[in-house]
This record gives sequence, structure tokens and C-alpha cells, in this order.
Amino acid sequence: MGENSRSVLYLRLKKRIYMKPLQLITLGQVARILTDEPEKERMLHKLQIYKHAKSDGNRVVIDLLQIVKAVRQALPNATIEAYGDPQVLLMVSEKEVKPRYVVLVLAWLLLFFGAGLAIMNFHTDVSMKAVHIRIVELITGEKTQHPLWFQIPYSFGIGLGMVLFFNHLFRKRFNEEPNPLEVELFMYQENVNAYVIADEMRKKAQYNQSQAERHD
Repeated sequence: MGENSRSVLYLRLKKRIYMKPLQLITLGQVARILTDEPEKERMLHKLQIYKHAKSDGNRVVIDLLQIVKAVRQALPNATIEAYGDPQVLLMVSEKEVKPRYVVLVLAWLLLFFGAGLAIMNFHTDVSMKAVHIRIVELITGEKTQHPLWFQIPYSFGIGLGMVLFFNHLFRKRFNEEPNPLEVELFMYQENVNAYVIADEMRKKAQYNQSQAERHD
């Protein structure tokens, strides 16, 4: 295929990547690339898209049009087919985020005792003890104030139900279906990404408008 022939470039931008301050970002880092020509594909992987500056802050949005402009300069005859999101979010951090185990333990204890108190308060509100006493009385014909043979399996059943609901027992996963917590965390991250991108695009538009007014 000659230099003047028109080649097709397929792009799919990533949603979010992490980078270090003052780092150089290439097209291969922010997008998945597919072409019919391996040499051009390798060249595009190394194509410079953005170089971080301290004035840019710790969140940068790379727009698809910015990438198209850079690709056009490198390959004027290329036909670009883009799929997926029109922006990629760059998160700038000096160090990799490491898990803070002390905070994890404190959060686990807070959630454990908080959930326990919530369950106990719920059982008190609905008079669960009286319900258990009445159920045992209906089954056995005898009324007892401490139907432990019924209450103990009931308590284990609550724990088993939570394990099945969240589809996890420590690191063991029962099936590939995502649990409700994972779905909520995914939706939360998607909403955060969308908000950050929209906010950064708004700031960029305001900056460009102010620059244009100065030139006028």
C-alpha cells in the first residue's frame, strides 16, 4: 500500500488512565488502535498526544478531536473511525495509590457494628422476639420465652442470606454474576468520571472563551 493511499484507522478511547506529573502521553496509552498496516500502527502507538504541565493540575481531559488533529498531522490520508467515549480522563498522581490497611480495618469495624445495630434495631421495631415466640407456640403448642432452637438457625440464616446476596465469602466467588454492591460501585465510578469530564470540559471552554475575548 503506497504512501498516498487512504488507510482506515480504528480508535477506541479508554475511559480513565493514571499518569505521573510531567509525563508524556502517547496515543497507544489513551486508546486501542487497529489498522491494516502494522508499521503505521506501531508509529501511531508512539504518537505524542499530550505532555503534562504543572499548570494543568491533577485532572486532564483529552478530547477525541485533539487526537484526530494529531493523527491527521501524522497521517493526512488516514480515515479515522472512532468508537466508544469521546474523551479520556487522565488522573495525575506522583505516587501509586496504595491500600491503607488501618483505614480499611476501621471502616470494616464501623460497618460491622453499624450493620449489627441496624439489624437489632429493626428486629426491635417489628417485635421479632414476640413473633418467634408465637411461631414456636403455633408449631409446638408450648409457649417459651427463649425459643433458641428457632432463633439460632434464624440468626445463621441471616448471615447465609447476606453471603448469597453479595455473592462472596472472603475471596471466594460463587458465580460470575456481579453482586449489587459491585454494580453500585461501577455506577458510582461511571458517574464520577462523567462529572469530572464535564467539569473539566466546562473549565476548558471558559478558558478558551476568556483567551478569545483578550485577543478581541
